[in-house]
Amino acid sequence: MTRDEALEILHEFVENLNLRKHAYAVEAAMRAYAHKYGEDEEYWGNLGLLHDFDWEIHPTLEEHPSKGAEILRERGVDEELVMDIQAHAPHSGVPRDSLVRRAIFAVDELTGFIVACSLVRPNGIADLKAKSVKKKMKDKSFAAAVDRDDLRTGAEELGEDLTEHIDFVIDAMRGINDVLGL
Repeated sequence: MTRDEALEILHEFVENLNLRKHAYAVEAAMRAYAHKYGEDEEYWGNLGLLHDFDWEIHPTLEEHPSKGAEILRERGVDEELVMDIQAHAPHSGVPRDSLVRRAIFAVDELTGFIVACSLVRPNGIADLKAKSVKKKMKDKSFAAAVDRDDLRTGAEELGEDLTEHIDFVIDAMRGINDVLGL
C-alpha cells in the first residue's frame, strides 16, 4: 500500500480535522521510529495513518478497531497491516509481539498528549520538552482521558527511556508542524 492509498482511506472515513491531524502526528512518529530502527518507513507511516481511520464511524471500544479491520479486509488491505492496526488497541486482544506493534502503541496516546501540552503553551510545540510533558502527566485533571500508565508502558515495551521517547516524538511532530499547526 502506498501513502496515497492510505490517505485516500483516511480521508474517506475521517472528516474531523483534529482526528486527521492525530493520524498525521502518529504517522510522523512512526516514520521517525522506522528510520531509527532501520525498518520500512512507508509501511510504518501507513500504519500510523490508518490506526484510527474508523473512529468516527465506530467510536466505541466494542467496535474500534475490529469493525475497521473488516472494512480494510474487504478492500484487500494486507492482513499483516490489519493486525498491526488492531494491536494499537489493548482491548483488541492482538498482542504487541513485534517492534512495529510496540511502536504504534507507544506513540498513539503520546502524540495526543503532546498536542494537549502544546496547546496550553505560548510557543506551542516549538520549545516543548519532555520535562514539561512529564510534569503534565502528574496532573490527573489535564487531558484526563489519556492513561498515564499506557504512556509509560509504551516507552518501556519499546525499550526506550521515557524522557528520550517523549523528546523523540516531539521532534517527529515538530517536523510536520506546518500541518499540525501547533
